[in-house]
Amino acid sequence: MPTQKPTSLPLENLSFEAATAELETIVAQMESGDLSLEQSLQAYTRGAALLKRCQQTLSAVEQQIQILNNNQTLTPFEVDNE
Repeated sequence: MPTQKPTSLPLENLSFEAATAELETIVAQMESGDLSLEQSLQAYTRGAALLKRCQQTLSAVEQQIQILNNNQTLTPFEVDNE
């Protein structure tokens, strides 16, 4: 698998799918052992932020499903991004 450079798009501009794809790329790069210590630290930092973004997205979707199950209609759930 060719190594791709992670994007540096702002997290709020990434779809869930794009965030998970970038996270998978980062994991593969880190597992390869080809990154310097500084590159590994940058990759880890970006990966942690991507993971948090994905978890927030999944949590919001889970909340929407619960609302749907309770009301029989899908209602958007506002996420507090603190």
